Amino acid sequence: MKSKRIVIVDRDPKLCQALSEQFDLQKDYLCRVFNDAASALAGMDVDGADILLIDSGLPDMSPPSFNEALRAKDACVPVIFMLRPEDEDDDDALSDLAGVHDVLARPFRFADLLALVKGHLRARETHDGNDIQIGPYRFRHATKILIDAGANGEERKIRLTEKEADILKFLCDENGQVVPREVLLAEVWGYNSGVTTHTLETHIYRLRQKIERDPSNAEYLVTEAGGYRLAR
Repeated sequence: MKSKRIVIVDRDPKLCQALSEQFDLQKDYLCRVFNDAASALAGMDVDGADILLIDSGLPDMSPPSFNEALRAKDACVPVIFMLRPEDEDDDDALSDLAGVHDVLARPFRFADLLALVKGHLRARETHDGNDIQIGPYRFRHATKILIDAGANGEERKIRLTEKEADILKFLCDENGQVVPREVLLAEVWGYNSGVTTHTLETHIYRLRQKIERDPSNAEYLVTEAGGYRLAR
């Protein structure tokens, strides 16, 4: 799998290094760091980016101006602004960002940032409308259905709710890796939604009723210590 290119732009070199090291511990990420907007834009000309994590208080360019310059290079690249405490009460700055980008207030947990990054990267993938094989099923995330060919060749369509489809898609993208419950909650419901693990467990239970031959002895949606993995 080709590594996803993450560009981190922050005036704090220590934060850049810490985030880069955290992403390096994950799979399939390639980080580049810059401490000002001009250097980042020049780097985009050379290597491009799949997603950008940007300081809301860069010394040489405001977020709206940086966004305009980025859009001239790549109209679709996702951007997450890492909001500084002093900017949280700036209504003009927030209105410039509202509805256009994700904004993550500092201090934040790396798990929350990682969930946002994965969500944006997954949304950019072009294979979203294609079938994903899960055991005997073909999964179509875009239409929220599982297709079971059946022993006699007659197709049976299983409808999923939006959250069930999102849970299944995220687990598919993790390629059999164990996903902690808090990461799955952050990814599917949003990092600040306040949804409890009980809600997640209820959705997992309902998914198993739809895809497992014996829901009490899961073959595909497997519980592991601290989380879940999908055996395909």
